[in-house]
Amino acid sequence: MQALSIAASGMLAAADRLSASAQRVAAGEQQAEKNAEPRDVDYVKERVEQIGASTDVKANAAVVRTADKMTGALLDMKV
Repeated sequence: MQALSIAASGMLAAADRLSASAQRVAAGEQQAEKNAEPRDVDYVKERVEQIGASTDVKANAAVVRTADKMTGALLDMKV
């Protein structure tokens, strides 16, 4: 079903965004601990990105659940 593949792609994209944001925050923290030149990490922007990615995963999971219910309803009609 096309909805499932689209939702799965959306979940993977959101997971990638979340991972990239976490890596940027971690890299900034590591440099701060080493007393190296601090990286300009906008923690507010990164947190907003993380919340957005989390919301995207939840929305795509809802699409998967709905598609699953629709498929189940169609199979119940056929049987």
